[in-house]
Amino acid sequence: MFARYKSSYQILSMFKLLRFTLPLILAVFILPACTKKQYPTPVDTTTGSSSSDIGDSIIPAGDGTGWGTELGLEGRDPGAGIDAGAGTYNGRQMVKGVLQPIYFGFDSSSISTSERSKLQNAANHLMENPSDGLLMEGHCDWYGTEDYNLALGDRRANSARDYLTTLGIGIDRIDTLSKGSLEATAGLSKSESGQDRRVELIILK
Repeated sequence: MFARYKSSYQILSMFKLLRFTLPLILAVFILPACTKKQYPTPVDTTTGSSSSDIGDSIIPAGDGTGWGTELGLEGRDPGAGIDAGAGTYNGRQMVKGVLQPIYFGFDSSSISTSERSKLQNAANHLMENPSDGLLMEGHCDWYGTEDYNLALGDRRANSARDYLTTLGIGIDRIDTLSKGSLEATAGLSKSESGQDRRVELIILK
């Protein structure tokens, strides 16, 4: 009977010991995994996108962040093809003010419903004047970096061009150009700078 009591005592002692040592053993293996440093997802410098599908978390959006950046745009001339003195683009006469500009939301390149009638007017003009072309000049407000805004101006001009092609205008009649924030007014609030978030529709004769 004494031997049985001694054996039960030993088993109980072992369980108590395991109760205290098991959490310590687990902590040794689990804690290093939890504290492992997580590095940013690398960015593909050829496309400006990350190697995982996390969108704009590496390159933040914005003609509004103040620190966003777009890769691969260094050294681009936002006035390429324009002869301001002669008022020409690639040798064709530019006629401004006939067609109304297309305005965009903050950090957006989507064509809003209220702006689509302006593109319909542009399509009507080009159908009635088959020798005319159209320059779509993308602009941004002063928020964000120069490179990011050049890219955003491109997206806005291309969005307007793509919409115009759905109205039956050949893509060969449309040129796009981004001026980014080159002509933006600095210091305005986001609501005041709405006039800078636009695509100018310039007729080419």
